[in-house]
Order: sequence, then structure tokens, then C-alpha cells
Amino acid sequence: MRSALPPSFLALVAVLALVRPAPAAAQLPGIAVERRLAGELSLRVGDTLRLGAAPDSMRGVGVVAAIYEPRPDPAQITKQDRYVRMHLPDLARLLGAPDRVDRFGVALRPGIAPDSAAARLDRSAFGYQAYPSAAIASESSQTFLVVSRFHRAIAVITIVASAVFLLCVMLLKVEERRMDAAVMRFVGVRRRTIFGALLLEAAVIAVLGSAVGTALALAAGAATNAYYRRFFHTALTFSLITPGIVGFSVALSLALGLVAGAAAAWRLVRTRPMVLWGRG
Repeated sequence: MRSALPPSFLALVAVLALVRPAPAAAQLPGIAVERRLAGELSLRVGDTLRLGAAPDSMRGVGVVAAIYEPRPDPAQITKQDRYVRMHLPDLARLLGAPDRVDRFGVALRPGIAPDSAAARLDRSAFGYQAYPSAAIASESSQTFLVVSRFHRAIAVITIVASAVFLLCVMLLKVEERRMDAAVMRFVGVRRRTIFGALLLEAAVIAVLGSAVGTALALAAGAATNAYYRRFFHTALTFSLITPGIVGFSVALSLALGLVAGAAAAWRLVRTRPMVLWGRG
């Protein structure tokens, strides 16, 4: 069983000192070093390190048995902590605190409710508190929920602004067709036909705008992920564009385009032909 070092021990990690391999290196406790820490200290598998609970008491010795990539965690992305993992007995011996842990996880069998298991564990003994993993994740994700709501508000404002802009564009586009609409009315083309043609044109514009917008969103998302993954040295996804988001955006674009086109076309077909011709 392996355990991550507590935060109070992280200062020690920054001052780990390389030593010459001991004769009995094969019997030394093995540790797993985080990839970023291994890169910063130029560590490789097989290197021997001095370990201790404080920089002035590094009496333990361990050998790098593995270099691991931690799971992406949004809560840890801005922190400068570095971690190593050790076998639990080795960690307890190093800290001088046997039979003592800060926290540990319990896996439940399928079908067992986490809340019920946590309540039963709390009643079984004193000195610890059990929490379902969902509660811990919810508590640590409050900042990201606030950011998500902020992004949602920006999205609503952007959609409203784009709807107004689209309506203005369609009105200007229809105004350019005043002479064409007047000629069609003079030769006997029905209002319904003119309205349908203008509505179809608005739908085509909305589809093309959706395609261009989707391409720009995918390109911007890829650039955002590439930059911040390199900046934070993580595999987290910062910009996620799912098929659901694309489908919703395209449907909303089509709806807004049709509404704007219908409003502009209805305004045009209700105008008398002589007025459209500029003689009324």
C-alpha cells in the first residue's frame, strides 16, 4: 500500500540530496517520485536519496523505484507542491509516527451507499471523520462552480448580443433587396414566395455562420489546451467542446437566424411595392 506525503513534508522534498549508492541498495525502501519533481532534481530510477522529516534530520535513505505521473487534479494545478510516494510502513518509520495516518480511502462494494457507509464508520470509533468522496469533491470544486457560473453568464450575454447583431445584419441584407422585392411584386410573385426565399437565405447564412463559429471554437480550444498544458505541466483539459455543445450552438444559431430572417422578411413583404421602388 502506498501513501502520499503530507503537506508538512513537502518542504523536505525540495531539499532532497543525492548520495552515493549504498552497498545494500537492493534492501533500501523504494519510493515513487512525481514526474515534475524528478525533472527538477534530475532524478532517475535507481538513484539513492536521503530522506527525513526535516532538512536537519535526513537520516533515512531510499531508492527511486518509479517515476509516476499524478492524476490531473484541478484543485492542485496552481499549487507548487511536489510529492513522493512511499510504502506506508516506511513512511511511518520515517516520520516517527507508527500506526498514525492523516487520511485514507475505503473502497466500497457495488450497491453500498456511500452515505450509509460513512455514517456507520463514524459510529464505530472516535478520532476520525468519514466523508463520501462526492462530498469532498463538491467541497473542493466550489471555486470551479463559481467560474462555471461566470462563464455561463458571459455566454448568455454573448448570445443576446449575437442575436441583436444577427437581426441587424438581416435587416441590412433585406434592405439591399428592396428593388428585387419590388420587381418580383410587380411581376406577380406572391408575398409568401418572397418571404420563403428570404427565410431560406437567412437559414443558409446561419448554417455558414455556425460552421465558421464551430471551426473557430475548435481551433481556439486546441490552442488554449496546448498553451496551458505546457504552462502548468499537466494533462488537464482546459477547453472542452463536446458534440452536445456544438449541437446546441448550431441549433441556437439556426433558430436565431430564422427568427431574425423572418422578422426582416415580414417587414419587407408588408411594404407596398411602390414604397419599395422608392416612388411611394
